[in-house]
Amino acid sequence: MEADNSNISKAEEFKRSANEAFNAHRFTQAIELYTQAIELNDKNAVYYANRAFAHLRLEEYGSAIQDATRAIEVDPKYSKGYYRRGAAHLAMGKFKEALKDFQQVKKMCPNDTDASKKLKECEKAVMKLKFEEAIAVPEHQRRPIADSIDFHSIDVEPQYSGARIDGDVVTLDFVKKMMDDFKNQKCLHKRYAFQIVLQTREMLKALPSLVDINVPDGKHFTVCGDVHGQYYDLLNIFELNGLPSEENPYLFNGDFVDRGSFSVEVILTLFAFKCMCPSGMYLARGNHESKNMNKIYGFEGEVRSKLNETFVELFSEVFCCLPLAHLINEKIFIVHGGLFSVDGVKLSDIRAIDRFCEPPEEGLMCELLWSDPQPLPGRGPSKRGVGLSFGADVTKRFLQDNNLDLVVRSHEVKDEGYEIDHDGKLITVFSAPNYCDQMGNKGAFIKFEAPALKPNIVTFSAVPHPDVKPMAYANNFLRLFS
Repeated sequence: MEADNSNISKAEEFKRSANEAFNAHRFTQAIELYTQAIELNDKNAVYYANRAFAHLRLEEYGSAIQDATRAIEVDPKYSKGYYRRGAAHLAMGKFKEALKDFQQVKKMCPNDTDASKKLKECEKAVMKLKFEEAIAVPEHQRRPIADSIDFHSIDVEPQYSGARIDGDVVTLDFVKKMMDDFKNQKCLHKRYAFQIVLQTREMLKALPSLVDINVPDGKHFTVCGDVHGQYYDLLNIFELNGLPSEENPYLFNGDFVDRGSFSVEVILTLFAFKCMCPSGMYLARGNHESKNMNKIYGFEGEVRSKLNETFVELFSEVFCCLPLAHLINEKIFIVHGGLFSVDGVKLSDIRAIDRFCEPPEEGLMCELLWSDPQPLPGRGPSKRGVGLSFGADVTKRFLQDNNLDLVVRSHEVKDEGYEIDHDGKLITVFSAPNYCDQMGNKGAFIKFEAPALKPNIVTFSAVPHPDVKPMAYANNFLRLFS
């Protein structure tokens, strides 16, 4: 009995320390401390619900759902278990499952105004989803919206003083003026925005799903991770490392948009560089270059606000043209998420993926965009609820099977902007410092110089930006949880 009481009081100490870590935004540490509390007392639903909340903050929605479900199993009357699980379902776009959880919260806490507000938003989201499903045109009958746009016919008003494209060629002078206008929170004329996005679409459509990049001896190549709409940090990367050009080429490895509230500025800048110098700017698809994510995490709302409805559909079409992976000098494999649920995947299998669609919920394309490394060998369930976790042995076998040296991926915020795992054979790079204005992390990019291709990692801190909060354009219900 005394031992039991001692464990319970130690567990409470761990919980208090975990709460402090959580309040200081040290979410990984908070998870470790809640785990220690659970190991001493696994009959306390609060520990699971709190750990679920920390997982939510780290976007580990699969783990959050598991913990919230465990909290409900331990104490079916604990409303926060349903509340946390509903929040995780919402974040994954699983509105119907979220609705069930918030209905349960409302039943248990009928006078909770916060729960009522979230239930109402959830009901609205489900109604909207049903309506969209009802009016949706079948895929095979859909004509690309890009085919119906003639940007040449759009007049530019005489009073427009922003950046202009003269004819069909995007020049460096235009891109610099546009970037400067964006820096001063001015808009680009829709005519030129259409021109950039349509020209980029044509270029991306012509590329394979796995793009080969050749870096000649003595030349260098820079790989950046997630930027997530943090435009002013993107400008800082170019300040630190030079503008993209044939002599100074970049790969941006997915998740250009969402969360940060300057996603339109980021995507138009990256696309403009692609138009100006195709071999100076490579772009890979991330899990956030998808309709489902853009609906929830702000890009769709931002595009509507800064451009118009036509652009929402157009960006969706262009995102479906983005390549899924890149290969430097046949030695370094670069992908947004990670590796696969089966062994024996060859580069030829990746080249053969028909990528011109919204990402599926399973299979090679899904795993390339969503998977994460894990410290343990083998494979495990994804902490995100999509894709999987893979160990060092999986990385090693993939590299051996394809005669490669290194995997570079992004997809996860890291305190130092990068992390080296799997016996040095896998590097995560993340280029959005102080992610969402609250994580306190550094950003990083990697420079490779041929022929050695040794990774030279450069880290940097966040720079100030205008007072527009992250998620400013996100779905209303998601802002309720931010």
